[in-house]
Amino acid sequence: MFDKILIANRGEIALRVIRACREMGIASVAVHSTADTDAMHVRMADESVCIGPPPSAASYLSMPAIISACEITGAQAIHPGYGFLSENATFVQMVEDHGLTFIGPRAEHIRLMGDKITAKETAKSLGIPVVPGSEGGVPDVDTARTVAVQIGYPVIIKASAGGGGKGMKVAHDEAGLEVAFRTARAEAKAAFGNDEVYIEKYLQRPRHIEIQVFGDGKGGAIHLGERDCSLQRRHQKVLEEAPGPAITPEQRARIGGICADAMAQLGYAGAGTVEFLFEDGEFYFIEMNTRLQVEHPVTEAIFGVDLVREQIRVAAGEPLSLSQDDLTIRGHAIEVRINAEKLPNFTPCPGRITQYHAPGGLGVRIDSAIYDGYAIPPYYDSLIGKLIVHGRDRPEALARLSRALGELIVDGVDTTVPLFNALLQEPDILRGDYSIHWLERWLAENVA
Repeated sequence: MFDKILIANRGEIALRVIRACREMGIASVAVHSTADTDAMHVRMADESVCIGPPPSAASYLSMPAIISACEITGAQAIHPGYGFLSENATFVQMVEDHGLTFIGPRAEHIRLMGDKITAKETAKSLGIPVVPGSEGGVPDVDTARTVAVQIGYPVIIKASAGGGGKGMKVAHDEAGLEVAFRTARAEAKAAFGNDEVYIEKYLQRPRHIEIQVFGDGKGGAIHLGERDCSLQRRHQKVLEEAPGPAITPEQRARIGGICADAMAQLGYAGAGTVEFLFEDGEFYFIEMNTRLQVEHPVTEAIFGVDLVREQIRVAAGEPLSLSQDDLTIRGHAIEVRINAEKLPNFTPCPGRITQYHAPGGLGVRIDSAIYDGYAIPPYYDSLIGKLIVHGRDRPEALARLSRALGELIVDGVDTTVPLFNALLQEPDILRGDYSIHWLERWLAENVA
């Protein structure tokens, strides 16, 4: 087992990894920019190293600075958290070249799943169901028309190197295809430096379902059920819950088994998430995230498993501490992302927190790195906390979420808490009857 781990991240996820390290008796090293000198993860770690100025490119994305911090402190392994360098194969290779351990999958698997076209082809070869679409990239409008006719309108055009909703356009008919195609390519080029796009069937009312998988890197793998992440704004998740309210035990066992078998075939190591669109009882692969997800706590809540601990164990060469037969779902969990944003436009709202009180009580967890007097810097993501609740069933989890939101106090900055209070009054949300389009439509109708 490692003696010391460096966390190449900031905020609540860095704090999350530090806590796991402390429980395992492993020393932790925090890295930080000059803007994060007073951040909670810096205060909580056993050691800290400043790696650069506020811009991410000069600090949290600086591979040489992070490697140097390991060498200075004697850290043997790096946990990347999520975001930043967590899915950067070049960084993983650099870590290994310096005799260090990356707590995550191998570089080859990150590369394989980092390109959406290659990922789809790989998924199909492993027996994972995929959305009907083009066999790889689509080079021009004429080819796009041919593909669209074959799979049927509406279609969605996606950047092959995409993410975060960039380079994605829907065409409902042939008249709108050319504009959608050219716009998607232009956005892809600007955002990712790669204008390759592909085409898929556009599902009308799907849910976003993701399967949590975990591999030991030696041909063994398990799944930890699904999370429903359908409540999204501009392709960014807002609320996640597990188990999915629309998924039956039979469907869970079937798709979970397919995903676990696929990871075993790959020899995948560590945590990963296989993401699907789900409609009319069918799952359609869209991508795989080769890292820990923001929403991992809801899975931890219903299974009683520490996913970060398992990541560290596998990276150290130890076996998984549990088998598929050990995993039983207990109750229901919901997570809401608390952002420092001003409604109704969701404008980032950095500033100083004048008062903070975290909710508590049975079944309530909050993952956050804020505190009284903390100044939220303007340079990074607006996420300031994740409120997670767990109940014996979904109604109890919803009641607990409403109660916890009422207890949460964050003064000095605007937050997205009012959004969740409003959503908990909606019959569709209470019934669990929503798709990936629900929140956008609700916002258009209810938020002026």
